[in-house]
Amino acid sequence: MPKGTTISEIRMVIGLEIHAQLATRTKLFCNCSSDYFRAPPNTHSCPVCLGMPGALPVLNERAVELALQAALALDCEIPRRCKFDRKNYFYPDLPKGYQISQYDQPLAQRGHFRPSGGEEVRIRRVHLEEDAGKLVHDERSGRSLVDLNRAGVPLIEIVTEPDLSSPEAAAQFMRELRQLLRYLGVSHAEMEKGELRCDANISLSVNGQRGTKTEIKNMNSFQAVEAALSAEARRQRRLLAVGEPIIQATLGWNPASGQVELQREKEEAEDYHYLPEPDLLPLEIAADRTERLRQAMPELPAQRRARWQREYRLPDYDIRLLSEERELADYFEQVVRCFPQPKEVSNWMMSELLRLLGEEPQRGLALAPDDFAQVLQMVSQGQLNRNKAKQVIAEAFKSDRTPQQIVAEQGWAQISDEATLMSLATEVLRENPEAAAGYRSGNAKVLGFLIGKLMAKTGGQANPKLATEVLRAALK
Repeated sequence: MPKGTTISEIRMVIGLEIHAQLATRTKLFCNCSSDYFRAPPNTHSCPVCLGMPGALPVLNERAVELALQAALALDCEIPRRCKFDRKNYFYPDLPKGYQISQYDQPLAQRGHFRPSGGEEVRIRRVHLEEDAGKLVHDERSGRSLVDLNRAGVPLIEIVTEPDLSSPEAAAQFMRELRQLLRYLGVSHAEMEKGELRCDANISLSVNGQRGTKTEIKNMNSFQAVEAALSAEARRQRRLLAVGEPIIQATLGWNPASGQVELQREKEEAEDYHYLPEPDLLPLEIAADRTERLRQAMPELPAQRRARWQREYRLPDYDIRLLSEERELADYFEQVVRCFPQPKEVSNWMMSELLRLLGEEPQRGLALAPDDFAQVLQMVSQGQLNRNKAKQVIAEAFKSDRTPQQIVAEQGWAQISDEATLMSLATEVLRENPEAAAGYRSGNAKVLGFLIGKLMAKTGGQANPKLATEVLRAALK
């Protein structure tokens, strides 16, 4: 921007390039296991993923299905034909000297996705490609080592149009896209394992004119996406304010310094010298196959949230929390089918079940939905008080015993028999004549004392509401 230009409006323009590892057993073009995380270096490789002469790739059919599911969920157009290309570049973790990807004929294009509460974001393309290996930097020796376990693992790349207008919107888009991929079973999308990675392009539009974009890499969390984009926006604003040019470049996010750092000048597609992959035929996608995948799609997160609002009338907070993971959302619905009081189920799950999951996440949803519902039913029918119910849920979660077994073993069943409670209330009044007389003389405060005595006689197992009613009747 020329010096002296008056800036009347600055608008942020952001587009994302998201790589998600597909949840397949094997790599994209060979039979090596794709479960490489924490495996000894270079133990999940073969001549195909190492690009040895004469080794030919064979396309993983399951990877294609998962990629198509993601594309359908993003409302993309699926062409009848796509092809693979060689993306040529040199890097130590790329043993073949090229990456098999898709360029001018991708698997899917022209879709859209609307995060909850946000604006619709257009999806430019979804394509399949293989991952590269990984460099492991040894700070003590100053050397970098190459681990090729990840080379050839199947990815989808989801490229958005530059429709996002803030770092917060970009982070929210990433969160909800991750949720979508996990709901579908397309990707585990565990960011700490590198299964979901994001590059972001950002420019500042000045007075309605698009600015020069930069690309930010090395963002491994939603917080990093938001922080890195905010830092780069501040940097570009400072340059614009003094009339300095913004250079198109690739930047790395340094979380320690909270700054972006120059890695290299930005490449264009032409720099990769894309060539059609000669060892793979173009992929023909039959319309009936696409339709079968569409019909088999599960209920997507946005659809489920809207249905819960209609059917269960839960607060937005409850819906957002309980629908975050598909397994938890399915569990909630199974409990509601057994105990059709959605808000009560929601309260108990958020207060007790999620607490237990936080303490022992490795156990997963160890308590069966019908057992959880049984505890709530016992509370509702006055067979179990709320404090004991919490203990029953915790015991059942941590053991193989059912709630009924735990209640029976511990003798925790709530006493709701009126005749039994009347007999015990009579004993309490006989043992505490002064308090009884005080109540009858108008001192209502002693009722709490007498109820405490009655609860003590039952070991805290009396139904509190019924116990109060019985005691009042005995005092007349």
